[in-house]
Amino acid sequence: MSLHLEIASCVRATSKFSNCTKCIDACPESIQLVDNLPSFSNNTGVEAASCVGVCPTEAFSLSDFSTTEFFFSFLESKIRLISPKFNVPCLSVLSVEHLISLALASEEEITLDLSSYDADSILFEQIEVRIEEANFVLSSFSKKTLLSNVDAPIIAEEKPADVENEKEDVSDRRSFLGNASLKGVVKHKMTFDEAVEADELKTFQLDAAIIAKIRAKNLPDKRKILFTTLKHAGVPDSFEVLAEEDVSFTSQKFVDDTCTNCQICYRICPTGALSSDGKFSLINFDSMLCVKCRLCHDVCEPNAIQLQAGFEIKEFFEPTQRTLATFDIKRCNECGNNFTYTGGEQACPRCMIEEEEAMFLHSNALTMKALLEDDNKGEK
Repeated sequence: MSLHLEIASCVRATSKFSNCTKCIDACPESIQLVDNLPSFSNNTGVEAASCVGVCPTEAFSLSDFSTTEFFFSFLESKIRLISPKFNVPCLSVLSVEHLISLALASEEEITLDLSSYDADSILFEQIEVRIEEANFVLSSFSKKTLLSNVDAPIIAEEKPADVENEKEDVSDRRSFLGNASLKGVVKHKMTFDEAVEADELKTFQLDAAIIAKIRAKNLPDKRKILFTTLKHAGVPDSFEVLAEEDVSFTSQKFVDDTCTNCQICYRICPTGALSSDGKFSLINFDSMLCVKCRLCHDVCEPNAIQLQAGFEIKEFFEPTQRTLATFDIKRCNECGNNFTYTGGEQACPRCMIEEEEAMFLHSNALTMKALLEDDNKGEK
C-alpha cells in the first residue's frame, strides 16, 4: 500500500502563497516540502495515512484503499467496529467529516479501536483529536456519538503479514552471502536498485495538464458524503454556534473595507465556495463548499477576508450563499473596460497609471527642452 498525491488538488500547487502545512504537521517524518510542494519517498505508505485524513482537498490517498468505498462498504456490513486489525489500514486515514458521516448514517453506535496505537504517540493523539471534534460537532445537533476503546475486541484474526516476508528476507540474505553465481548477483543487484529507488524522493512539477486540472472547481467526496448524511439527519429545534477554532473542516467568513476587489480569492478557491457574478460586482460565499484550506486568506494582500468567530450549525441544514461584499462597477471612459469604481475620475487603474506615466514623460520632455534652450543661450 503506497501513498499517492494528486498534485492538481493540492492548494500549494494552486498558489505559491499557500501556507498550508497540514500534511507535514500530520506526518513530519514522511512529508517534506520541495519547491513549495509536498514530497515523499517512493516507498512511503500507510505510515503517512494521517495526511490522507487531514488534507482538506483530498489530494492524498492510499493505493488499494478508498475512504469513499470504505464508507459505503462499512455501512453495508454488520460490523460496527473500525479497526486497523480488520477493515482500515489506519484510523487516521479517516477525516473528521468521514467520522461525522459514519455516525449519522449508522443506526448503531460505532466503536473505533485504538488498541493498536501507543497512547503516548503523536498518531494516537491525532486520532483522538479527530474523534473528539467529530463528537463535539455531533453533540450540537444530534444524540449520536462515536465510541473509542483502546481494548476493543479483535473481530478477525489475521496472519501477521511480516512473518512470511521476514522468512523470505532471511533466505535472501543467506543466498546473497552464499551464492556466488552470476544469476544470484544480478538478482540481488536488482533488489538493491529497487531499494534505492524506493528511498528516492518523489517530487512533483506543474505541467499544462496539471494546471488545467487546478482551474477546475472540485468538491471533495467527503463533503459530498457529509451533504448526503445531513439531509437524512433530523433537524434540531434550535441551532448552536460553535467557536471557529473548534471546527477544522469548514468556516464562515466576512470581508472588511480594505478589500480592493482584486478577484484573486474567488478565482483561486479550489471548491467554488467563493464566487462572483458576470460583472465581478460582488463576492459570494457558500460555507458548505468551504474546506477551510485558508488559501483565500493566504493570497489576500490587504488581509481583507477574515474568519467569522463562530460557525452556525444552521448552515448544515439550511445552507445559504451569503454576499460578503458588493462593488460599484463602471465602464472606463478611456479604454471602455469595466472596473471597480471608488470615486473621482471614471477611469480604470490601468488607464490612470498610463496617464500618470504619460504626464511624467511629458514633464520630463519639457524640462529637457528648457535645459537645451538655456544651454543654447549661454553659447551665444
